Amino acid sequence: MFSLPIVEVLVGIILAVLGTASLPGLAALMAVESFGIPPLPSEVILLFSGFLVAQGVYSFEAAFVVALAGSVAGSFLGYWAGRDARAWLFPAGRPPRVPVDPEALARMDRWFARHGEGTVAFARLVPVIRSYISYPAGAARMRPVLFGLFTTAGAAPFTLAFLYAGVRLGSAWKLVVPYLGYVDDAAVASIVLLVVLLFLRWHGAQRVRPAASGSLGVSDGLGGGESGRLDGGTGDRRDGEPVGDE
Repeated sequence: MFSLPIVEVLVGIILAVLGTASLPGLAALMAVESFGIPPLPSEVILLFSGFLVAQGVYSFEAAFVVALAGSVAGSFLGYWAGRDARAWLFPAGRPPRVPVDPEALARMDRWFARHGEGTVAFARLVPVIRSYISYPAGAARMRPVLFGLFTTAGAAPFTLAFLYAGVRLGSAWKLVVPYLGYVDDAAVASIVLLVVLLFLRWHGAQRVRPAASGSLGVSDGLGGGESGRLDGGTGDRRDGEPVGDE
């Protein structure tokens, strides 16, 4: 996602913050990473923090709890930003400030109402996407308690895995940094592919729906014709005329 010079600058900032601010710096970096603005690579933050654990700067348990707390805090900042942005862009009882199809918003609301928990938990496991899932979740007005629970459920294994990798790699953690961009690119490509597949599925459903409605109309017409003939048959009799043979 980032070019190598940009990665080197970000790594320098991360090392400086963690080297001087220790655990409070780790919490702040993870909060900024989860908020997504400016973008910071959480993998680098956690790998170097794991290296500091191996050096005895702080314990693994403390690093895990602090990093997870910072991640959840930053996610809630994004959540409330998305929620407030929707209220401002689409004020109740007034015209929207941006031209957006109301049906698109309704689809997003329905998606998060049905699949919000799984979407948030899974997205928190995916590099890059994990930093920005909070915004649509907030815009869709997902329940804050559920958002917090499933954000934590997704962020915990991600944090644990990269911290432990940093501990095991030790001073060799820098060797994997140039390859992290490929992981980010693969994650973005996978999400784009998923979005395209979902769009094609939705588009196909939209095309099938009118055809189904048309066939239903034909059957209704046939039913109406049958009832019309039955009514016509009984209508030929005059009132008071015996039904049986005279």
